[in-house]
Amino acid sequence: MPKGLETDEKQEKPTQQSKPKNFVYNTQYFEKRRSQLDDTFNQIKPDLRELSEYFAPRMSRFLVTDINKPIKKSKKIVDSITLTAVKNFAAGMQSGATSAATRWFKAQMKRKELNQIPEVKQWCSDQEELTRRILAGSNFYQLMLGVYKQLGSYSFACLSMQPDYDTVVNFKLLPIGSYRYAKDNRGEVDTLCRNFKESAKNIVERYGYENCSSEVKTAYDNNNEVYFELVYFVEKNKEYKPNSPLSKFKRFKAVTYQVGQTKFLEDKGFDRFPFAIFEAEVNGEDNYPSNCPGIEALPDAKQLMTQVKEYSKAIKKLVSPLYKGPASLMKVKGITDAPGQIIPEDDQGRGISTVYEINPRVLELKQNNDELKQTIKEHFYNDLFAVILNTAERGRTATEVNEIKEEKMVLLSPLLDQVHKGLRAILDWIFYECIRVGIMPQPPEEIQAEEMETEFISALALAQKVKGISGIERFTTFTTNLAQAVDPTLVYKINGDQIIDDYAEIANINPAHVIPTEDVNKKRAEIAQQQAQAQAQAQALQAVQAGTEAIKNMGGVDSIGGDLMTRMGIG
Repeated sequence: MPKGLETDEKQEKPTQQSKPKNFVYNTQYFEKRRSQLDDTFNQIKPDLRELSEYFAPRMSRFLVTDINKPIKKSKKIVDSITLTAVKNFAAGMQSGATSAATRWFKAQMKRKELNQIPEVKQWCSDQEELTRRILAGSNFYQLMLGVYKQLGSYSFACLSMQPDYDTVVNFKLLPIGSYRYAKDNRGEVDTLCRNFKESAKNIVERYGYENCSSEVKTAYDNNNEVYFELVYFVEKNKEYKPNSPLSKFKRFKAVTYQVGQTKFLEDKGFDRFPFAIFEAEVNGEDNYPSNCPGIEALPDAKQLMTQVKEYSKAIKKLVSPLYKGPASLMKVKGITDAPGQIIPEDDQGRGISTVYEINPRVLELKQNNDELKQTIKEHFYNDLFAVILNTAERGRTATEVNEIKEEKMVLLSPLLDQVHKGLRAILDWIFYECIRVGIMPQPPEEIQAEEMETEFISALALAQKVKGISGIERFTTFTTNLAQAVDPTLVYKINGDQIIDDYAEIANINPAHVIPTEDVNKKRAEIAQQQAQAQAQAQALQAVQAGTEAIKNMGGVDSIGGDLMTRMGIG
């Protein structure tokens, strides 16, 4: 979440960007920058093309001419397991990390004590609910499935974020190959260039007739369905002025122009970078990620596709072998391979037979193919997402299932952390957009200059914390058992109140379901007072009963003793 609740400019203390002498923004400058980004991207472009052929052939656009054309099918995929593995990976990540049906994030203050203030707790809850409703009302959840497919197949994905009057924010998933990006010295993406084609009609409607080139105007006037190549470029603004109200002096420069033209179709700016980049494993200062499930599974996928072809050939040779025989018999009509068919022989006793006898090891080949399929699915963590179903079939206990989930989460955790980084960019962008349009609830005074943070509490995020819960359970069990066996006073080493609070926080228990320690202490004091009063009353009653027995002993149990008790005010 954002660092504080003040304006964005006050929080980060920005300074005006330095720029070269006599610098000016024009299409020539951006074309040069685009060429530089192309040089970097072209180093990984062949690898991305190969990944596309095996895992996600319909999610890439490596040439601008590919846009608005029928999608070509991949000729490399002869077994659908690669597509299935990617699909299961995306579905598992969607349901486990960003499910629309669950509460997968929560807003809170970085200083934990502030979260105990009722007004602050209520404000965080309201802000969180507002963000959740904005995400549900937009196209966020529909596009995240594609994000996970790209992330698993290519190692990165990009969501474009644009303000929208009806839904606050509108997202667009960019095809792999249609954009390039660059990073600053901190490794944060701050530059993105996108190539795309748009019809003359859409260009005029979006950017205005007067801003278009003569070619676009002519196509529009003649109602021709002609597409033109456009470039959308966003980078840190070298003319940034923190106190300027003008859009072109904001922190990020955003321009759109037609290739081959010198005039901008649009020149504006953003306070925040309008893209959320999701990345897998990045090596050092590399601009693009170097590892992902698709990259790891590619050798197995290539081997599987080759072996599937060989397996098909072996089966075909068994089912439909090549025959040989005398020419006279081959011309005989009515000979078929139907069961019970009698094949005649010629005068020399020769009949029809197969050209060669083969005994292909189809079972071993099939077994090897199945092993490769399982390996590909494991690269995409399909076994993690289906661990409960698989372990239930094998009769494992709940404890064994939890242990397996812990082991699998160790492998998924690095990628999940990278996903959370991209999600934070989206939540931060929505936060400031709510402030800009004036729909953010007014925060309490106690947190005006305080820092906020986002905690992810999805099913996968909680699975990362399972070890913490298991540690608490093992600690309490060990201590209580030791106290019973050695010294009963050892149970006082357990801080029950704190353990319950920690357990509830790790397990994402609704705070309303956990009574604050202060209220519990008050209740304990009331119970202790009631117990003390009851004990005092019991002692008083016991004393009265003891005196009564003494009087009875003195006066006996006859009528005279009864009169004596009455005279003393006891009977």
